[in-house]
Amino acid sequence: MPDLWQDAMDHAVAVAKKAGEIIRDALQNDMKVMCKSSSVDLVTKTDQKVEQLIIASVKEKFPEHGFIGEESVADGQPCVLSDSPTWIVDPVDGTTNFVHGYPFVAVCIGFAVNKKLEFGVVYSCIEDKMYTARRGKGAFCNGESLQVSDQKDINQSIIATEFGSDRDPEVVEKIFSNMRKILCLPVHGMRGAGSAAINMCLVASGCVEAYYEIGVHCWDVAAAAVIVEEAGGVLMDLEGGPMDLMSRRIIAANNKTIAERISKEIEAYPALRDDAPPGTTE
Repeated sequence: MPDLWQDAMDHAVAVAKKAGEIIRDALQNDMKVMCKSSSVDLVTKTDQKVEQLIIASVKEKFPEHGFIGEESVADGQPCVLSDSPTWIVDPVDGTTNFVHGYPFVAVCIGFAVNKKLEFGVVYSCIEDKMYTARRGKGAFCNGESLQVSDQKDINQSIIATEFGSDRDPEVVEKIFSNMRKILCLPVHGMRGAGSAAINMCLVASGCVEAYYEIGVHCWDVAAAAVIVEEAGGVLMDLEGGPMDLMSRRIIAANNKTIAERISKEIEAYPALRDDAPPGTTE
């Protein structure tokens, strides 16, 4: 009997490579940049072109599967994770990086069945690093096995986070307040690649102990979530408990000890769920 999900994963890797070629080509040309929800929430024609490529390719091979895509949701499509096989796509994770030529940009393809993530593909296309993982079968970068750091002392750790796109002064103050709390534990340092998926892949690679953020979307983290877990890491909500893919907040860490310490230190603040009904406000 054919392994259908492996076939789907192989297809995801192939289409991610094609998408990466489009992104690298676009970096050599002028880009039309538009704004989504704010002046720092950017979308380019490349985002749209890549998502259309992925969806068209998958629909041709797996016509019965569903999709959650960043640009599709921005255009008004519902963000609903059902029990059906569902592809969760961020065509260009790190759009601001892309616009500025900052070399951390990823094509992210997650795949869920019965609301459970089965595989993830994150292609850091400027670096030409293909991160892959399938449930129960390990995590890899360009074919080499990944393993999280064995560090259990947060004082000896590097923690990753991001500033997000919300420039409301109260939100910015909370972001800096949380960063201050983590820095003053103290930790060795704080970093941010400008891409949620790449930050999480760095956790999986063992060079960063943890990543946390409030305001991320399911398409930012779905693919990389499988990679972190299959590399031996843990996923957690900011207030403890298991990660909720639609909650827009996450801790991805090398172990539970580090994750729980971060959860204890930082203050969670509201973020509108990805699956909130249209018209809902925070």
